[in-house]
Amino acid sequence: MNRDLVRLCVAAILYGCAWLVFMPASVAQLLSFPPQELVDYSPQNPFDRLADGRPKVPDDLIEQARGLSSEEVWAVLEGKGLHNQYADGFQVLHPGKTMVGRAFTVQFMPMRSDVDDVAKAKARARGIRRLTNQTAIDMLQPGDVLVVDLFGKKVNGTIVGDNLFYYVMQATHGAGLVVDGSVRDLDGISEIDMPAYFRSVDPTPIGDVMLTGINLPIRMGGVTVMPGDLVVGDREGVYFIPPQFVREILDTADETHIHDEWTKKKFAEGKYKSSEIYSSPTDPKLQQEYREYLKKRLEEIRKQRSSK
Repeated sequence: MNRDLVRLCVAAILYGCAWLVFMPASVAQLLSFPPQELVDYSPQNPFDRLADGRPKVPDDLIEQARGLSSEEVWAVLEGKGLHNQYADGFQVLHPGKTMVGRAFTVQFMPMRSDVDDVAKAKARARGIRRLTNQTAIDMLQPGDVLVVDLFGKKVNGTIVGDNLFYYVMQATHGAGLVVDGSVRDLDGISEIDMPAYFRSVDPTPIGDVMLTGINLPIRMGGVTVMPGDLVVGDREGVYFIPPQFVREILDTADETHIHDEWTKKKFAEGKYKSSEIYSSPTDPKLQQEYREYLKKRLEEIRKQRSSK
């Protein structure tokens, strides 16, 4: 046998053994990225990491991101060549409430009994009685947004009803839920103050599916979602932001907010045509005025944040 092929086979065996050894016992029966694999697949992450390996976007940046608009996120991501980070077409539970948090990803697939039987046997061997949506829900942490690929399933595709929705709210401190599937008990869910995005509502319980992955890359509409992505949702849809672009988006958003603020102030004076102010002033004196206004407001904003 070719020596290179032998080396490749040995490496594959060793990697497979290491994966089995270091995978958390609670999800060993599932396809899951162990912490080091999550590190390998997010090498540009500038932040610390959670114990499970996901990038940990800092809490203060999560709070700051609540003021982001879709336009502000889109502008930076498009400039980076990331054209597939936005998902829409959801029903939005609380349209006036922004959703922000770290992606905790979960994958389901249509039921296939021979595969599911193996998964259940492995789970029982480790003391896990059932493999259900609650297996993943019980792993949620504060600041997590539960992001679930249920392949658009409506009937028997309900990730939560009002009781589990309340549990998710408690576990994540109200960060949120995004599901390419459905929910049930909408009247009860609507009374709980947590943002949620879902395709459908249906009275049936979850069924005829199998839990196949926790904290691994999943598809949400036309988006590839990585565990630990910053999830930002508004009344239009949901963005999944790679951690390495979070600070740049927030910095750019500050300047955008200030520019919009100044523009409206000048419009309110009633002295200028829109073409003289929007989107960049043409008069050198107005340009200088705007630069001074921008500098002053950025200093005020940063001073205010540093004092918190």
